[in-house]
Amino acid sequence: MYSTMARPSSVSSSSKTSQNLMRNEHWMFDDAMNERILSTHVPASRVVDVTPVLQVTRNVLRHIIPNINLSMNGHIDASDDHTNLSAVDGELDALHKICCELSCKCSRGGDAHATTMAIFNMLSSYSWGAKVVLTLAAFAVNFGEFWLIAQLCTSNSLAKSVALLKQPDILEHSQTLKSHFDALSKLINAMVDVTECIVELTELPSKYISIDEPPLSTAMAHIHTATYWIISSVVACARKITGLVGMRHEFTTSTSDAWELSSLAHKVSSIHEHLQSRLRLCYERIHEKKLMEAFEHFKRTIETPQVDNLKILQNIFGKEENVLNPDKAEVYINVFRRKHVLLLISDLGISQEEIRVLEVVYRERLSCGLNYEIIWLPIVDRTTWNDGYQEKFSTLQSIMSWYTVSNPVAIEPAVIKYIREEWGFAQKPIVVTLNPQGKVLCPNALNMMWMWGNSAFPFSSEKEESFWKAKPWTLDLLVARLEPNLPTWVSQQKVVCFYGGVEMEWIECFTTATKGVAKALDIGIEMVYVGKKNARERVKKITGLIKEKQLSHAWEDDNVWFFWNLLESMLYSKTQHGKTIENDFIKQEVMTMLGYDSSKNGWAVFYTGLGEMVKANGEKVLSTMESFDEWEKLAKQMGFIPALRKKLEGVIKHHHCTRLILPGNGGRIPERVQCAECGHPMELNFLYRCCAE
Repeated sequence: MYSTMARPSSVSSSSKTSQNLMRNEHWMFDDAMNERILSTHVPASRVVDVTPVLQVTRNVLRHIIPNINLSMNGHIDASDDHTNLSAVDGELDALHKICCELSCKCSRGGDAHATTMAIFNMLSSYSWGAKVVLTLAAFAVNFGEFWLIAQLCTSNSLAKSVALLKQPDILEHSQTLKSHFDALSKLINAMVDVTECIVELTELPSKYISIDEPPLSTAMAHIHTATYWIISSVVACARKITGLVGMRHEFTTSTSDAWELSSLAHKVSSIHEHLQSRLRLCYERIHEKKLMEAFEHFKRTIETPQVDNLKILQNIFGKEENVLNPDKAEVYINVFRRKHVLLLISDLGISQEEIRVLEVVYRERLSCGLNYEIIWLPIVDRTTWNDGYQEKFSTLQSIMSWYTVSNPVAIEPAVIKYIREEWGFAQKPIVVTLNPQGKVLCPNALNMMWMWGNSAFPFSSEKEESFWKAKPWTLDLLVARLEPNLPTWVSQQKVVCFYGGVEMEWIECFTTATKGVAKALDIGIEMVYVGKKNARERVKKITGLIKEKQLSHAWEDDNVWFFWNLLESMLYSKTQHGKTIENDFIKQEVMTMLGYDSSKNGWAVFYTGLGEMVKANGEKVLSTMESFDEWEKLAKQMGFIPALRKKLEGVIKHHHCTRLILPGNGGRIPERVQCAECGHPMELNFLYRCCAE
């Protein structure tokens, strides 16, 4: 048996505190030992690529490790290794010298630490990666020769004769030696893992990561220690193989040697965990740098005038230059040349309602003689993509009547970063418009497409601004496309009341009282229930009751959804153009109505075709209707809506709690919001909500 191989001193007490934090002090050295190792390292300017040597070494060891139990007749794979080592002829000379060093020193016993340091001195001019690869390769040569004889001696007469002279009793005592070979197997696997880590660390691209800055500098600070333990472990394994050959009839069932190898395996595995964690950080840093480089490249490309839009699209899709056309056939992206292209950007949460509304606009484009195409760009996480996401993607793709990506993870990460940071995509879908030259006309045209349809083509920010200047705020802007009876009611000079909420008791009281007021004034009135945002199931139930009790008209699901999303679109459109609540009347009105919906109570808006309109929250408007006798005379003098407005202005609520809930959407939330009741600035709070509806 041989003495303990690791002579290095233990960690000094002065440095133990920081090392304890990393829990790696059992393999680290004190300053004196570090200096001794580093003093042997005098690398030459010539860079040696030892990757081919590592590849052959892995091939040798992978043949051995699975069959390391000698009680089985292991199969040797005879497939050829075509690795070319001509570029490392000089390094092979060093490899053979290490083979001799291991065979000579290990057969005579001697000091394991001295042998380790001797190998360090032999490889002083090589990089840390080359040191471990060449040493591991030398061990693979010696171990491979040993194993070939052990494997072939039962079928090859030459091997049998050599085995009789060199290692006669190993096969007969294979069960006794099982623990030794199991320990060898674990240590060898750990040695290969650490060697690969060291080589990876030394070959990281300096363009993206500096050896003088964390995390690479942190990893490299321990690279010499890791190298020492790999060479030291190789010496231990070589001594074990030499010892087994030299035992002859002196086999013992002692497990002390196997325990020593297991202890080394634990130590080397710990080093591997440490280096692997640092390597992950390095790759994260490299990924960040590459991502930023690609981001800046895409930013320059999209902001530089182009001849056509193909270069932009090629940058978006990277290597994937085929898309699926509306018939789901693969086509090359040059089908978009000289066309306006609308990039529909969403995650897999895009709703069927959003798809249906956009489809109406898309299908009408041909009758309007417009030459534009839509292509869906799903924003997904490549790292978490699975069959469930694939199924959801395929389902959405099947109901879209425009172009879609053929590969859901085709969009380049740098492009996704640009989409989020520059175009403001967060969760709600957006539509980015590109003209035939690839110039961005609007970072989100979805709002104007929903409000004005194809009349807003080419869906530019300037076109959107011109529409807002030309279109005054009326209820027609909101409901003209949703309520087909509105023109008839207006022509009949009826008052139209749109109301919402989900309290059935309030709805019954309000509709009954309002109809009573209209009857008393002998005016025509039509009432329409428009539901509540994000309360589909409750709205569906209430709609059924309203129709059953014939309380009023009530919209179907799609119209309810579109009404509330249209309101939000108006708000985001105004915000996108820099409008504030102080200087924009339309924005004030929209936010007031959204504020009503966010509160617990109902609300109502009364409207006539003459442009008269008045609105109020549910509690206020119900109490006003129920106290009609107090303002009946005024209503007969002024008219219903002017009198109602005057009466509502006189209703002073001593306490109110108004909320406005808007979906988080890439920083497009208004910077200042006024209360719909009192006009005071509202306090901003964050609300996280999970709604099963």
